[in-house]
Amino acid sequence: ASCPGPHIRACSGSGPGRVIVADPARRADGRRITDPAKLIPPLPDLLDAYPGAALAIKCAPGIDYSDWHGLVSVVSVDGGVKEACLYTPDFADHHREAVVIRDGFTETVTDDGGTVDVDKPKSFIIDPDGAIVRAGLVQQWGARHGLTMLDPHIAYLSGDVLPDGYSGFPFIEQVPLKKLRPALQAHGAGALEILVRGVDVNPDQLRTKLKLKGSRPMAVVIARVGDSATAFICGARVR
Repeated sequence: ASCPGPHIRACSGSGPGRVIVADPARRADGRRITDPAKLIPPLPDLLDAYPGAALAIKCAPGIDYSDWHGLVSVVSVDGGVKEACLYTPDFADHHREAVVIRDGFTETVTDDGGTVDVDKPKSFIIDPDGAIVRAGLVQQWGARHGLTMLDPHIAYLSGDVLPDGYSGFPFIEQVPLKKLRPALQAHGAGALEILVRGVDVNPDQLRTKLKLKGSRPMAVVIARVGDSATAFICGARVR
């Protein structure tokens, strides 16, 4: 079958069994579109144009898919989140998945169960792949790999072993954020990788304020744990 319009990349067959693959424009005025109703063409128009058809619709990874009742598949390649694809319910029984693609490694995580405990840091602190975070599957991924969370609302995990294919930070100590500088100085920190979630901290500004003069490469993971801004001091990233 022919594909009506420049934004419909592929069409297959006709009637109830046909599949439509759509690739709407995801930018307007140079900015990403996050509202599905503002895609070009809009998502509601696509659904109205192909009633009863199975659709796969490519979208930007930041799309608001909270009202989508079919499968949402968020894909990352080499650590960068590339797209979210919306599928009508014809395609899968589950509703969310993250597909992590790296050199020689692929993992798919779905919302088919799995929860984790909240516990103190173990040997490594792990920042999940962005696709896993965007798809809301941090707990499912953590459960698969035997990890725990530092806080139930913050997407940092911890474990005694790094999951195959992923990197992490060897945990050293936990300090209040206001005591971060002297703690890092005591460890001889120099080059510093800074990760932040749930706390209003700009990593570049913080790095300048710390004025570290040591020679040891390190990392710090800053997160809101409970009601407190907490810094988890770690060794440099390992894989």
